[in-house]
Amino acid sequence: MTRTVEGLAPGAVEKGRVQLGGTASGVKVLRVRSVPSAEASRPNGPCPASGVLVSADEGDAAMGLRVVGLHLRNCGTAEVALNGYPELQVLDVERRPVDGVQVVHGGARIASGTGADDPPRAFTLKPGEAAGSTLVWRNTTEGGAPVNAPYVRVRATPGAAPVTVTPELDLGTTGRLGVGAWVRDDAGSPAPGR
Repeated sequence: MTRTVEGLAPGAVEKGRVQLGGTASGVKVLRVRSVPSAEASRPNGPCPASGVLVSADEGDAAMGLRVVGLHLRNCGTAEVALNGYPELQVLDVERRPVDGVQVVHGGARIASGTGADDPPRAFTLKPGEAAGSTLVWRNTTEGGAPVNAPYVRVRATPGAAPVTVTPELDLGTTGRLGVGAWVRDDAGSPAPGR
């Protein structure tokens, strides 16, 4: 179960109840993730001043390959120009930058067929339209200490306000995270005439 608490002040405590079916004992909180409210990803929340909502999906994993989608929606009133890749900063559990992780453009250096291989193309999103990108990595562990980083700070375009998402990167010892170029998401765009 996932529960999001917004606007919690530093050092504050949130109490609540989780509804479980039947009886339960030995319930544990597995992990708590916190993001500064100014950088919180709210895919269904109010439109921020930037006019752009950025979020990450739950992703997919198989045989050590991980793929997580980044989603961008123009919720503002002006057009948003995209051309290239989201800017990423990998952050540890304390939200400090992780050294030694190379962010590579495209997914080919990680795995083929992930949807992250198309070259960047310039396009414009009208209000209500959407775009997507893909994060790709392998959880391969060889010599050395594995890297686990829960947070990624995303800037949709150079100079854009950052949004922090929680893809729970388990990079193993690969030291690489692939990112696909922004592509138009026609499924997330409004129907013609709207």
